[in-house]
Amino acid sequence: MNSIIDAGSRVVVQGITGNEGRFHAQSMLRYGTNVVAGVTPGKGGQEVEGVPVYGTVPQAVAERGANTSIIFVPARFAPDAVHEALDAGIKTVVIITEMVPQKDSIEFIAKAERTGAVIVGPNCPGVINPVDRVKVGIMPGHIFQAGNVAIASRSGTLTYEIAWHITSSGLGQSICVGIGGDAIVWLDFVKLLEMFRNDAETKGVVLIGEVGGKAEEMAAQYIADTRYPKPVVAYIAGRAAPPEKRMGHAGAIVMGNVGTARSKVDAYLAAGVPVAERPSEISQLLKDRLPVRA
Repeated sequence: MNSIIDAGSRVVVQGITGNEGRFHAQSMLRYGTNVVAGVTPGKGGQEVEGVPVYGTVPQAVAERGANTSIIFVPARFAPDAVHEALDAGIKTVVIITEMVPQKDSIEFIAKAERTGAVIVGPNCPGVINPVDRVKVGIMPGHIFQAGNVAIASRSGTLTYEIAWHITSSGLGQSICVGIGGDAIVWLDFVKLLEMFRNDAETKGVVLIGEVGGKAEEMAAQYIADTRYPKPVVAYIAGRAAPPEKRMGHAGAIVMGNVGTARSKVDAYLAAGVPVAERPSEISQLLKDRLPVRA
């Protein structure tokens, strides 16, 4: 999965001198992530947890070889931070920041497409690779263990619950990606399924969805159209959500019959993807379908 994060990831934390940036930089370092630099304008020359701080991303790239960025920058400054990272040649940008305006997301996603970069988020918990012990995000690392199940999720807390069930069952994860809860994100289920298809570590896939949008329906169509070669199981959050009510995520809104839990479950079942009724059922569905144990 070197197209997202792996042992070669050299991470710069944009906003490292803020409370969240400092806390999660420390957590990533403890997990084993190679955090090589931090960036805060006007704070160059400082250190955070032994990590040198620079005033700009180009300096962090030139002096520390950073190739991956995680962004803990307030929403009004986050788009500029993303553009700075992309302009500096960063190829993986993880955006933790919430409430980024959709217009700004559209603009930096378009730039990422042009430059061949990967954007995770906005409004996401990030990415964790237990095989290589690399975390670029805010996930609690202790609930993950190395294995062969890839997780892609629209929900942060459900990701942690299902990962814990998978770990407790004796399976483990090859990678876990929180794609973000906004209506507009770059890395969606289809892109991730294509990456997981080509990843030797991944033997099975879990898709954690929720009401709103068409991400799950598109994933189901991709699985059916390509005769996806690896077992996929799914969970849909928000089955009891009232229609036309916005839920916790900006992307979790149902309009009419579009994006309902029923439409998503039906699409998965039609594609041969079993859908768990409860998060605790995911592990058994995986065990029933995996060719070998993790």
